[in-house]
Amino acid sequence: MKRVFIVVLDSVGVGELPDAGLYGDVGSHTLYAASTSTYFDMPNMKKLGLFQIDGVKDKYPQLEGNTSFEGTIARMAEKSKGKDTTTGHWEIAGIISEKPFPTYPNGFPEEVLKLFAEQTGRKVICNLPYSGTDVIRDYGKEHVETGALIVYTSADSVFQIAAHEEVVPLEELYHYCEIARNILTGEHGVGRVIARPFIGIYPNYKRTANRHDFSLIPPTSMLDQLKEKGLDVLGVGKIYDIFAGKGITDTVRTHDNAEGIEKLIERTGRNFEGLCFVNLVDFDMVYGHRNDVDGYAKALTYFDQQLPRILEGLREDDILMVTADHGCDPSTPSTDHSREYIPLVIYGDKVKKGVNLGTRQSFSDISATILDYFELEKQVAGTSFLNNIIE
Repeated sequence: MKRVFIVVLDSVGVGELPDAGLYGDVGSHTLYAASTSTYFDMPNMKKLGLFQIDGVKDKYPQLEGNTSFEGTIARMAEKSKGKDTTTGHWEIAGIISEKPFPTYPNGFPEEVLKLFAEQTGRKVICNLPYSGTDVIRDYGKEHVETGALIVYTSADSVFQIAAHEEVVPLEELYHYCEIARNILTGEHGVGRVIARPFIGIYPNYKRTANRHDFSLIPPTSMLDQLKEKGLDVLGVGKIYDIFAGKGITDTVRTHDNAEGIEKLIERTGRNFEGLCFVNLVDFDMVYGHRNDVDGYAKALTYFDQQLPRILEGLREDDILMVTADHGCDPSTPSTDHSREYIPLVIYGDKVKKGVNLGTRQSFSDISATILDYFELEKQVAGTSFLNNIIE
């Protein structure tokens, strides 16, 4: 019974891509930024080879591990245009996005907001790029007093709706997101519409864990191929949201990294054949976007501490792939995602030890390799490296 576990450490990039200058991200290196904290400690990932990856070992020798390591490693370049969550995950699943999703540095056009207000029956306030914590500080009071919805964006392709849970119940907020998702297609087809509920009394508002993402429906991906062949595709965290549920056979949402890791460990104990796809979002959402270097380092250290428990659950034919979807360097002035390479660390009883695949040209090589492992002819992008990693 073959099982593959992909664990996405959301935003843990390993250095600027050659075109980072086009995105304003020259000098970004998320893993290195986190490593400058005294709270950073990843001995278990070091054993598997994380610090031998190109761009980590070469540029930052202080991160070097032993020259021998127990996994197979690679540095993955992004072939798609963009640097957001949807683009990164879709490419991992074999979808290359030739055009970046639209962004709105000056806010959304009037025709979009007018249609949204008409269909929700609520006025809109803000309509600017904003930090999620700052926007409820600055607009939360007006929202509570008037019932107007806080609509904002970021450097990413997102339409975010913030609302107090006692003013707009969760199901109503999610319905408003569905309305926005139906409006935002074609020219204005943003990658994600995101519900951003919060609670509290002014000025002490706090976002809750009831975030919900509404993504565009993706083209055919690795997930669809696995599902069509009767294999299981288990989503943990926001995987279901990122793929709009397409190709997923079982899902569970999580509130934070700790819960995501526990759900992953639970699934290593399940009898299934196929893929378990996990997103651990705290690195990005809680620490990267808030430029919290120490918090980012603590989160990486916690994952590393839990890694032995994950490895204990692996069986003879299992493959574990630990990777990322983009960068979000917490040490740069920007609070947005960064255009970076991502790491790939592969481990399993049948996976070769001490193999460095160098730099791969697309995240989609992951999907091609997984489909090859399940002996399926790929209908997606990517080049398999299965023969290079299996004993």
